[in-house]
Amino acid sequence: MSLKIRRVALTNFRKFRDPFVLDGLTDGLNVIIEPNETGKSTLLEAMRAAFFIRHNTANRLARSYAPHGEAVAPQIEIDFEARGEDWHVSKRFLKSASVEVRGPNGRAQGEDAEAQLQALLGARRDTSQAGDAAAHGALGLLWVGQAQALDVTPPGEIVRDSVRATLEAEVGTIMGGAAYQRVRPRIDSQFADYWTNTGRPSGRQSAARTEQEALERVATEAAARLAALEQGFADLEAARARLKLLDRDLADTTDAERRKALVGQIDVARSAAQLRDTRRAEQGRLADQVKGLQDLTVRLAEARKAVSDTAAALASARDKRSGLEEELAGTRERAGTARDRLAMARDTRRAAHAALDAATRLVAARTRQAEIARARQRHAELLPLEAELTAARALGATVIAASVIKALEDRERAVDKARAAVEAGATRVEFAGDVSGVEIDGIPATPGDRTLSRETRIRLGGAEVIIRPPAGLQSAETTLANARDDLAATLADHGVASVADARARNEAARDAVANGRTIEARIVAVTPAVPSLGIAAGASAVKSFVAGLSERADAEAGQEEPDLAALTVAAADTDSALARAEGTDETAAAQLRELEARNAPLMVQAAGAERDAVNAVAQLAALEAKPEVARLEEALSAARQHEAEALVRLQDAERAANAHDVAAIERQIGVLDKRADVARTQRIDLEKAIAGLEARIEAEGGKGLADRAAVAREEADAAAANLARVTQEADTLKLLRDTLENARAETSRTFVGPVARRARRYIERLLPGADPNFGDDLGLTSIARGGPGENCGDLSKGTQEQLAVLTRLAFADMLLEQGMPVSLILDDPLVYSDDTRLDLMTEILTDAATRMQVILLTCRDRAFRHLGNRITLTGAP
Repeated sequence: MSLKIRRVALTNFRKFRDPFVLDGLTDGLNVIIEPNETGKSTLLEAMRAAFFIRHNTANRLARSYAPHGEAVAPQIEIDFEARGEDWHVSKRFLKSASVEVRGPNGRAQGEDAEAQLQALLGARRDTSQAGDAAAHGALGLLWVGQAQALDVTPPGEIVRDSVRATLEAEVGTIMGGAAYQRVRPRIDSQFADYWTNTGRPSGRQSAARTEQEALERVATEAAARLAALEQGFADLEAARARLKLLDRDLADTTDAERRKALVGQIDVARSAAQLRDTRRAEQGRLADQVKGLQDLTVRLAEARKAVSDTAAALASARDKRSGLEEELAGTRERAGTARDRLAMARDTRRAAHAALDAATRLVAARTRQAEIARARQRHAELLPLEAELTAARALGATVIAASVIKALEDRERAVDKARAAVEAGATRVEFAGDVSGVEIDGIPATPGDRTLSRETRIRLGGAEVIIRPPAGLQSAETTLANARDDLAATLADHGVASVADARARNEAARDAVANGRTIEARIVAVTPAVPSLGIAAGASAVKSFVAGLSERADAEAGQEEPDLAALTVAAADTDSALARAEGTDETAAAQLRELEARNAPLMVQAAGAERDAVNAVAQLAALEAKPEVARLEEALSAARQHEAEALVRLQDAERAANAHDVAAIERQIGVLDKRADVARTQRIDLEKAIAGLEARIEAEGGKGLADRAAVAREEADAAAANLARVTQEADTLKLLRDTLENARAETSRTFVGPVARRARRYIERLLPGADPNFGDDLGLTSIARGGPGENCGDLSKGTQEQLAVLTRLAFADMLLEQGMPVSLILDDPLVYSDDTRLDLMTEILTDAATRMQVILLTCRDRAFRHLGNRITLTGAP
């Protein structure tokens, strides 16, 4: 049963800001041919929104319905016919969203209206963000948007189920039929009690598992409390035993007596340690005294040796330096002479190059004056050429376009044609002899011919002759007058008196254009670039340069021409002389630097040796001035003897101090005190623990924990058995459901044959001898043409689009058999089809329009203007 759209009204829907109405749609083929950007695709989107998009949704798709930049409410109204009855749907989005459906049984609004639309059109609720065509049922497959038919896609689940129901009788199976529909919902209902749609445990299965886990936790907790009570009795006995041991240890007096003895020993140990420290300090002082005398002896010997060594080094440095002084003086004199000659050569070269530069500037100035004179001459030649070029361009601009000339010629021919028509239909009268007394329309006649184009009265004495020309002559005269007026208006618009004048003007203009090109070439020839004056190529550069020149005379015209060649040779000679002087100076300077480099370390060495000798003498004098130097050996011997005696006393004190170690005694006392403190702390902790255990046992002992643990364990075991039973039931239901689904899928494959047979009658008209192959999802997968099958994705875009339309027609026929509301809408179809296939496809669509309403939305006037009912988007923006 065909769904027939009768009227569509839009307000504030995307580009249709103003109210827009489309009507005049017929039952068969309707063609809407409009240019791009006139709203064809928007019209299809509006129909989808009215039928399938919920009115109260605010997703991205619904928000896109509002015109760009405007906060208004898109509204759609559609009158249509379905199942042989008239329906009306009105839907408003975003602001004050609403929906109303009117049908043979009255009105429905809100959710009831949405449900009524879904039931009527065989669709389901669309919850997607961008619109799901699969949820739109048969119309989701058959309403094809722009570029959506470029790929061959399988139908949605709703269409597949409808097609299966149609083909069940052909394939001889009940899968999907009444028996299957009675069994499958019951299984699905029971399956939903145990599993989610994605196959995850839920419902009774989850409840049984949750109950088993809860009871298992209760049983585990009861067993843990019972075990904790039993462990409390054991911990109480152990704590009481440890308390007895601590009481016995605290009652023992051995550690107290040992501590008392250690306290008595510590005073003796402290006195011995103090004596040892005193002996150690005394021994250290004497050792430092011995070391100081030994250092003084060594330093005195080293100072005397340094005085001797530095005197010898100073004498050697002075001997080495005396032999180099005479050679250094001669080298310095030669270096001075070389510098004087170099300065003279530089002055001579500077004077020669200055003379050469002055002569070069003079020659360049004279060359520039010559170039300036030539530039002025070219400027004088340029001005008349530019005047000629301006005149030629002005004349060339008067050319009349060829289309205008053709129009003038056409109008002139129209005048000639109209004149010939008038002359052919007019009446000719000739007057000869004596014409006195003859009047034409009250005017005296004259001899000769006269052409009569309208009713004329000729009086001959008392008689009157009435001449009536043919009736069509008046219109011929009107045509002639109009043609003359058109010709005259066109000639006046272009300022010419006749077509011949227009042609003559064009000839003169073309000659002027050719002459202008010649003048432009001459201007380019007389305006070359002059780099020496900074003039670029072109007339503007020459004129700008000449305009900036002054009229003063050449100041250097009377000077004598310089001899550049002689000056250049003289400058080159001075360059050579300067080079020789520089070489001599560099050699003398290098020799001087070499001698100075050899002399510098000798000077440094002599100065250092002199300084070292003075320092060594001063240091020796300072050491010898010390009072202990006079009896240094005797003082050193006596200090060593005192040091040995102090060392003996220190060893005796250390042996006494080691026998009574204060730190060791204090550590022993600390150990005894710590042992007592720990024992007392442990006794307090044990008493606290014993009291806690006794209180816990007293509190828990009367609660019957053993009985509770046993009951909880029995309940947990029962819950585990129930979980196993429920799990087995769930697995059984899942296996049964999967088995039914596999059987259904297997049966679905048997539907492919009937679908392929129905589609083949369309496809063979397009591709003779082709055998279509469909997949389990009823989607076209390949085409076999006398050989291996070709995947649809490997075919050309044009063939894919044609096959997509043909398979949709096949499904539409099967849905018609089911009584489903079917309508075919194609937006910009067959864009890649050649002329032959386009004609064939239009024949197929015309034939399909005898069974269902077909609407074509296209911008291709030439390809579709001969088809069906032509509709214009009147009022479209």
